[in-house]
Amino acid sequence: MKKVRKHIIFYGRVQGVGFRYTACYLARPLGLTGWVKNLWDGSVEMEVQGPESDIETMLKRLQNGRFIQIDRMDIQEIPVRSEHDFVEVWD
Repeated sequence: MKKVRKHIIFYGRVQGVGFRYTACYLARPLGLTGWVKNLWDGSVEMEVQGPESDIETMLKRLQNGRFIQIDRMDIQEIPVRSEHDFVEVWD
């Protein structure tokens, strides 16, 4: 299956609600790679890589998170990279 990589900024109630943990929990069993981190303005940034259908599955499940409320996502396709895990980034 063809891999794609997406750069996504999430807006809404996405910090302090387990968003990064949930993203990792959902991405790893799907075999997705990339990273997720909080931004200073209250949004969350993510790069996620894998088959398009698996990325869509993860995004739908994230939107169904118990405390997470995604109001908007800015999504851009970017070049695929060589990596092996999905991690939280702490800046």
